[in-house]
Amino acid sequence: MRVAVVTVGDELLAGETVNTNAAWLGRQLTDRGVTVERTTVVPDRTADIARVVNEYHADYDAVIVTGGLGPTHDDVTIDGVAAAFGRQVVESEDAIAWLEEHGGYTRDDLTEGTGHVPEGSRVLPNHEGVAPGCVVEDCYVFPGVPGEMKRMFEEVADEFSGERRHVVTVDAAEPESALLDRLAEVQDRFPVKVGSYPGEYVTVRFESADESVAEDAAAWLRERVERPDEG
Repeated sequence: MRVAVVTVGDELLAGETVNTNAAWLGRQLTDRGVTVERTTVVPDRTADIARVVNEYHADYDAVIVTGGLGPTHDDVTIDGVAAAFGRQVVESEDAIAWLEEHGGYTRDDLTEGTGHVPEGSRVLPNHEGVAPGCVVEDCYVFPGVPGEMKRMFEEVADEFSGERRHVVTVDAAEPESALLDRLAEVQDRFPVKVGSYPGEYVTVRFESADESVAEDAAAWLRERVERPDEG
């Protein structure tokens, strides 16, 4: 399963808020065997949300959108997602009924716009807040508040699955440029995905659907590099 994640918010683009939602979703999806191929941040602008969701809907098995839900003037995610699918935005009787029964609200308590979703979508109740999420075809729309988003994802987590990938890492106390020949050779020898990430040490990452293959590739490299504990 291939998924794209779209996070919405001017504050994310301005660096005022750290995009923890994207990191958390990436880990949760990867742990379920899902391949996350895009993580995109877009502003609180209907046209941008619609364009990106429309594009990703055509390219991926599912799209997850977080942020910009609610009745305030800058909460335009529902409008953008509706536009991407050519649907009207309507008040969901299911959402209002859930808020009345479980949230302790009456219809008159709710701000105008609360409970609005794209027409024909499946409503996802918000157990930690007010604004509901929804599912439109293969697009999942969650709140941006981390606690609300995580709780709502748990409700639909079983709808995301794929082939579990196994990761093994090796730290090397050598410059990345000095490792190039060995990295090329290990990739020739083993059917693994190899990545290298410089830092205090160079961390070489091996990924495979077969855990033993990833372990064998890592063992091969460990025997041929200078390790941090050997320095």
